[in-house]
Amino acid sequence: MTTTGPLAGVRVVEFCHVAAGPFCGMLLADFGADVLKIEPPGGDGMRQWPPLTDGYSENFAAVNRGKRSAVLDLKQPADRDRARALVLDADVLLENNRPGVMSRLGLGWDWFGPRKPALIYCSISAFGQDGPRAAEGGFDLTIQAASGVMSVTGEPDGAPVKAGVPLVDFGAGLYAAYTIAAMLARVRAGGPGGAIDVPMFATTIAISALQTSEYFGTGRNPRKLGSAHPRNAPYQAYRASDGWFAIAAGNDRLWQLTCERIGATELLADARFASTQLRSANQAALEALLQALFTRQPVAHWLALLAPAGVPCAPINGYAEALADPQAEYLGLVQPMTLPNGARTRTVVCPVRIDGSNLPVDTRPPALGEHTNAVRGQAAPAGSGDAAQAGRISEASQP
Repeated sequence: MTTTGPLAGVRVVEFCHVAAGPFCGMLLADFGADVLKIEPPGGDGMRQWPPLTDGYSENFAAVNRGKRSAVLDLKQPADRDRARALVLDADVLLENNRPGVMSRLGLGWDWFGPRKPALIYCSISAFGQDGPRAAEGGFDLTIQAASGVMSVTGEPDGAPVKAGVPLVDFGAGLYAAYTIAAMLARVRAGGPGGAIDVPMFATTIAISALQTSEYFGTGRNPRKLGSAHPRNAPYQAYRASDGWFAIAAGNDRLWQLTCERIGATELLADARFASTQLRSANQAALEALLQALFTRQPVAHWLALLAPAGVPCAPINGYAEALADPQAEYLGLVQPMTLPNGARTRTVVCPVRIDGSNLPVDTRPPALGEHTNAVRGQAAPAGSGDAAQAGRISEASQP
């Protein structure tokens, strides 16, 4: 597992499943933390999600690389005590169960807080650890619905649709990882740990800052605009003769360049489009005029005119095209991955570069229970005592 990086030496015990919590744990592992994933005897349910490569889930691998895996039946006192010992020997506990589940298992902050005040205990849940909706579960779809995202996603007259990327899960995971890193800085400075509460509902509303500010400023719900923007135009997808592409001419200079490059300088004299605000207010009329022009030539023609002039534009790529982009290759985003069964595949590694270099990410995900024997052999039960009872996992046991 990764032994370098800004979080090298940090120990994380993860009690997570599916996406939000595992994604957070993977981010910590990417930056060097030792992340031990505790799984039930049947494993994280995401291990069954297709596509399966020789029986191993590519979806699971994509959010669990660089971790260790131990199987513990937390309903059994001996395994619960092993889990306690592991956490008492760690810096961070990460979990994304429904509120109350960890406490019922004897693994809640109420048990760990008095015994290890320096522990950072991070909980990710649908609506938070308390409040009128705390007991409710939630998945990316239902939180997109509840948080307002689906109300602004899709075509103006279309049925409700969700964002194609699970932004609820990964947004919450990012908030959790960011907060854990901040808390680690506090602990290293001599301060206490504490319990982190990451409500997916709240983090999704928080990343909707432009939409909530629009509501606060106007008193009206933001509306669906398809690919268009409520305050900029032309700033959307257009159909060319052979496909779609997007233009983001978000200021007056870019608007002028766009008109000059596509041969539509007459639009510069149209009073309806004389400013960003006016173009936005009249964007339906502007779209109709531009769309009639763009259908005359293929995507490549328009990109060749606009991109060299500095107008932000792009084809509507599939993931195959996006991953093959020369910039993706330059950034080293796609790296080989060897699954525990020996099958070879690929993954997208950490996109952040430090001092001009990619992080040395360990791309291998764990087999179910691959490190159980080491955990059982090294972790002394800590069922009733304090942190002094917790055995320490020797460095030799770390693969």
